[in-house]
Amino acid sequence: MTIDATMVGRSYAAAESYQVGREKIREFADAIGDPNPAYRGADAVAPPTFAFMLGSRALEQLLNDEELGLRLDRIVHGAQKFSYTRPIKAGDDIAATATITTVRKAGDVEVIMYETALTTVDGDPIATSTSTISHNRADA
Repeated sequence: MTIDATMVGRSYAAAESYQVGREKIREFADAIGDPNPAYRGADAVAPPTFAFMLGSRALEQLLNDEELGLRLDRIVHGAQKFSYTRPIKAGDDIAATATITTVRKAGDVEVIMYETALTTVDGDPIATSTSTISHNRADA
């Protein structure tokens, strides 16, 4: 199986929403070595890259789609950028959906661009990430 343009538009929702807790924000900030006080306390907001962790739950669904036939040992994560409508805050209940936006081939390599939308469970937009992965189907 190879990935082609017919895959564009496929969406993958995270299995469940994620309840953002103050402690998880603090732990994440500590893990990346960022002492910013905005990431602590009752009104904590998450560091910008916290969105990757939330979006990765939808990415997992994309990567596990048997019809795509992707192998983790043949994937390289490329560019990624985040666009925010508002910060992620403690108390948010966030849904994540990844959608394939572009597919192209370069020899044995499939370049897949996907966009991950983070919203409240009520559908209010929070952030969008645009990412690229490359998948090599050549026999190693």
